[in-house]
Amino acid sequence: MKAVIQRVSSARVEVEGACVGEIGQGLLVLVGVEHGDTEKEAQLLARKTAALRIFTDAQDKMNLSVTDIGGSVLAVSQFTLCADVKKGNRPSFIGAAPPETANPLYEAYCAALSENGVQRVEKGVFGAHMDVTLLNDGPVTILYDTAIWKGSAV
Repeated sequence: MKAVIQRVSSARVEVEGACVGEIGQGLLVLVGVEHGDTEKEAQLLARKTAALRIFTDAQDKMNLSVTDIGGSVLAVSQFTLCADVKKGNRPSFIGAAPPETANPLYEAYCAALSENGVQRVEKGVFGAHMDVTLLNDGPVTILYDTAIWKGSAV
């Protein structure tokens, strides 16, 4: 699984003009599910997301996690994170898991965020065309790819 994690002051996702998810301070997470991903990757990514220390403490050091500050997460599925752009100029999405695999893993990731202490988890609509608005705080943007942990005891 891949994730683009952005520290935000606020974020919102709309589908057909209607707000389906909105948060204040916290994380906007764009989530891509690849072929071969399992519940194990969803759990790992959620644990790492919830514990990621990118919020500042009293000494202005990035030392606090979203759970430490009582922040929220807005998770948005985004298969385009799995794009292969090695050849030509048109991305290939062959590495993205099919919807019948990706949606349950996206949902498992969102549920695991709550299990890992995130008080409020909002979501986009899987497979829908979404308009995402955010106010990036910093800006702070972190990339995660669970492939880097395969075979390790993280």
